[in-house]
Amino acid sequence: MGYDRQLINRLENMAKQIRRDIVTCVGVGVAGHIGGSNSSADIVTALYFYKMKHDPSNPQMKERDRFLLSKGHVGILQYSALAESGYFPVEDLKHVKELGFYLQGHPDVIKTPGIEAGTGSLGQGLSIGLGMALGQKLDGLDSKTYVLVGDGEIAEGQIWEAAMAASAFHADNLVAIVDRNRLQANGKVKERFDSGDIIAKFLSFGWNVIEIDGHNMEEILTALDAADEVKGIPTVIVANTVKGKGLSFAENVVGYHNGTLTEDTYRQAMEELA
Repeated sequence: MGYDRQLINRLENMAKQIRRDIVTCVGVGVAGHIGGSNSSADIVTALYFYKMKHDPSNPQMKERDRFLLSKGHVGILQYSALAESGYFPVEDLKHVKELGFYLQGHPDVIKTPGIEAGTGSLGQGLSIGLGMALGQKLDGLDSKTYVLVGDGEIAEGQIWEAAMAASAFHADNLVAIVDRNRLQANGKVKERFDSGDIIAKFLSFGWNVIEIDGHNMEEILTALDAADEVKGIPTVIVANTVKGKGLSFAENVVGYHNGTLTEDTYRQAMEELA
């Protein structure tokens, strides 16, 4: 499927803006999850500004598509997308993680509009998302649930319980997206807890699998649209990404999984994303 160049440009520009917002969230001198936020920024942009049915003026709209950030430690990515969508003021991103503020380190379903569940205890998001997807079916809704998981996170056994259940219940309105940036908090995924052939595993669990370049906007849109055509089984999009994408000093650097910006690196980040 070919996409209008204006659409692709608009989404690419929004992804760059979201990366700027991520840098704003982190600020100077306080550790923040820059790496995994930037690796998923293009995917989340496509979801919020192209694919999902959602309404910032009515966050609880029954017919909405749902997004679960299973790797909730990168909450600043979702906050940036929500702010740019109009759920709350962009200016509030400067106050992320301030004591008592409604934008905390992990998503808070009670305090923050647009959040579907409290996440960040890794491995649980796909189970929550499956429950939501099955609920949508029971309610007769033509809606989907999207769950973003990390490639380090999928070492958690609960992910695979959810994967097995999703196939057994024919949850074709559930789409998982694996951010495969190949790095986790303390090093390479392969050297810490190698999950092996992700694609073969999901296929063996009865899922439809689509592999893409997670920074190619057209490939992202194509995959999301292709998932709509799949009937009877869930879909997983395995997105090959670069940790810290968009910031030359952070790309593929483990230290920026939860890194700190100095005045100089903050300024450099904003210049590179201008």
